[in-house]
Amino acid sequence: MITLKIALPYTVYFYVSLNTMAQRIHIVEDDVAFGKMLTSFLERKGYEISISLTGQSARKTLSENTFDFLITDLKLPDDSGLDLLVHVKDNFPNIKVILMTGYAEVDTAVKAIKKGALDYISKPFRPEELLMVIENAAPEDYNERDGALKNSNKTSTSKDLSSLGANRLENLTFVSGISESSKKFNEYLKLVGPTDMGVLIQGESGTGKEVAAKAIHNYSNRKNQSFVAVDCGAIPNEIAASEFFGHVKGSFTGAINDKKGHFEAADGGTLFLDEIGNLSYENQIQLLRALQERRIKPVGSNSEIDVDVRIITATNEDLLKAVEEGKFREDLYHRINEFSVQIPSLHQRKEDLFLFTEYFLAEANASLGKNVAGLSREVEQAFKNYAWPGNLRELRNVIKRSVLLTTSNLIPLDVIPREVLFSKTEPKNVQDFSKESNEKQLIINALKEAENNKTKAAKLLNITRKTLYNKLELYKIDL
Repeated sequence: MITLKIALPYTVYFYVSLNTMAQRIHIVEDDVAFGKMLTSFLERKGYEISISLTGQSARKTLSENTFDFLITDLKLPDDSGLDLLVHVKDNFPNIKVILMTGYAEVDTAVKAIKKGALDYISKPFRPEELLMVIENAAPEDYNERDGALKNSNKTSTSKDLSSLGANRLENLTFVSGISESSKKFNEYLKLVGPTDMGVLIQGESGTGKEVAAKAIHNYSNRKNQSFVAVDCGAIPNEIAASEFFGHVKGSFTGAINDKKGHFEAADGGTLFLDEIGNLSYENQIQLLRALQERRIKPVGSNSEIDVDVRIITATNEDLLKAVEEGKFREDLYHRINEFSVQIPSLHQRKEDLFLFTEYFLAEANASLGKNVAGLSREVEQAFKNYAWPGNLRELRNVIKRSVLLTTSNLIPLDVIPREVLFSKTEPKNVQDFSKESNEKQLIINALKEAENNKTKAAKLLNITRKTLYNKLELYKIDL
């Protein structure tokens, strides 16, 4: 099958098949509400989704249809996710299997990966984490990792196993930073952490708001209790009440078991509500009542449950504007905003760039089984020149992709995405450009990107066409 490599801004490279059929995913999950949430999220991302509530139903569906992925819970009413994994690898070897469970055990993760699972992800997780696992599942990566695991003589450690799961920005150990904006931000976190105040974290997308929320939790007296993170934007309105407050068996079609909601799961600890501005007005009313009364009523139940939960929220939207426009309740805004903090963008704390780079490099090495030592001097300069509009998420993606493509000790210039090399946010002038020792490679990269169109290549390099011709002659670059 022919593939096209498409460079998307601020992210990694994805490979898009010329076959326009959507990839098919079958989900095995007996929690109906959670299954619906995953289905809704993945369908919005362009995948074709079907779902089974039992292992027996899944086996029948798998035998009658063709799928690219199977995502199954470890604990099923009539089956085991591990047994289902073995069945799939024996009968449908081309299907990639992802196991998910609320019973995260190291030995189970070892068994799952050794038996051929693509990945292992622990509940509660955010849909974006699952999407990252799916999108990164190129067949060659899967075969290489599978072979590496079978041939490895190393003893697995907890750190190794965590890297086999869905690595994500939210797993980042808190990096305090050395810039002035980071120091001020960290002071606020330490100040509000020991209190029970509701905190609203505001900032650009990709700045690590969940990491900040977890830091507040760790500074609090609740640090030994649960920290539950919820992406409000990923919850369909019709099941939001069940997700937040739980439900009892038989309360609606498909509710085959009692379910504990996020509030009850976070009882005694912290509940982090990301992108809270995405909640519908009705859901805002339900949330406000729960915060005011500190009591919840599961869907279909006649009794209420007392909960002791600290609420931390986050958004990249202007909630005050949403209040003025009538899209967000003012009383809820004041309830969650007892203390607000603005998380700085990566551009505002450039002094911290290589602290985060070092962390993400170590993370990528662990995840991909590589041992890249660092950045080449040319890449360091490119990183310094770039504005990083996608913030920490973009930095992490760029580094992981670069580590994957690097075959030497240092990350070279030719594996870095073009938007980082040819940033239009902070253009370099011709004189600065001519001083770079990597000038020849930059010209070659630009010509490749422009398909040897010299006018386009000159624009990418931010030099004149005449200067480009002079450089071609100087470096004897033959087209």
